Amino acid sequence: MAPKSAMNDPNHYAYKYNSTEEKPKRIHILDSTLREGEQHPGITFTNKQRIQIAWMLDYFGVDQIEISPIISNDHKEATKTILKQGLKADIVAHVRALRADVDVAIDCDANWTATYLGISDIHLKDKLRITREDALERAVETVEYTKSHGLKMRFTMEDASRTEPQFLVKMCKAIEEAGVDRISITDTVGIMRPHGMYNLVKTVKDEVKIPLDVHCHNDIGFALANAFAGCDAGAEQIHTTIDGVGERTGIPPLAETAVALTYLYKSPNNFRLDMLMDLSRLIEQYTSIKPYDSKPIVGSSAYKHKAGTHLAAILRNPAAYEPISPKSVGNRRRIVFGELVGKTGASYLMSLLGLKVDSQNAKAVAAGLKSLRMGDLLDIPLEDRFERKIINDSSKTGSE
Repeated sequence: MAPKSAMNDPNHYAYKYNSTEEKPKRIHILDSTLREGEQHPGITFTNKQRIQIAWMLDYFGVDQIEISPIISNDHKEATKTILKQGLKADIVAHVRALRADVDVAIDCDANWTATYLGISDIHLKDKLRITREDALERAVETVEYTKSHGLKMRFTMEDASRTEPQFLVKMCKAIEEAGVDRISITDTVGIMRPHGMYNLVKTVKDEVKIPLDVHCHNDIGFALANAFAGCDAGAEQIHTTIDGVGERTGIPPLAETAVALTYLYKSPNNFRLDMLMDLSRLIEQYTSIKPYDSKPIVGSSAYKHKAGTHLAAILRNPAAYEPISPKSVGNRRRIVFGELVGKTGASYLMSLLGLKVDSQNAKAVAAGLKSLRMGDLLDIPLEDRFERKIINDSSKTGSE
């Protein structure tokens, strides 16, 4: 007989496979919707919208919120205003590795700044047109200048995944010695496999003592997996945006990251997961960019059930086909009626219509829906009161 804990939690054995010998560690989230998110084609926020997004992200429970005051005067004013809100999250002013940019962050009264510098050979040669020695000197000078003004600082190693490993380590050790507080290891063009991202972060982690972030792009669809691989190698913070919006195909989505941290990594965070749908809708409202239907957690199909056998199981115990409940992330469970519906689904539909439910009539309705061959005809929310009713009716008429 299975142990009691296993019977109480249908995910028990899956969690055992996921577990490691290490004690769950706190993995932080920096949300970059106000910086990386605005690099998504077609997205521009007003200052009022930026402030609203910052308030909601802070209430949700992210650790840091990133915004770039050097983009425009509007961004600078938004940064200043957000910094005055007294939010719990650190507000990180994102700038280039230039003294003039750091001065903008200082003028905003920022406590945290993040500077970035492309350090791969292609970035040095074809974007910045400087040598490795120039890059090293610029990085150290920027860190020393920033720290001399009392700011906390993260340094982003842009295009780290395509940088010669020895030079990457040399850069990281040099800025650590200069006093930087965090280093971000980036997969700027989304070229890494999870195993490769693990090796990349481990290469740096073995050489420096300061905390590491991971910033992973989704060009080949591996951003989320790579971010967690980086955390497995020792990184302590993941960069996200709401719905994963960002340059080109974006970075890890906040919803998937926060849910995975909570349920799969058991990270001791205090996220208000039931806000995830509201955050997604907010971005949709401000940008008209709607998450695709099958998007995990917040997609309209994330908790839709259609196949007859699935529906029969869901009506008896939703955990049969749901790893976590829709309510916990602010979503809703829905049932799709059409040619795949079975007897249990037909019984539920009959209950909604106030018809007498019995086994023969339910079978006839299911057969009728199949014979129409019109695909999906209707989808409706599975409300608790109806769910309880169909379970009771099903116990009287027999199982599917």
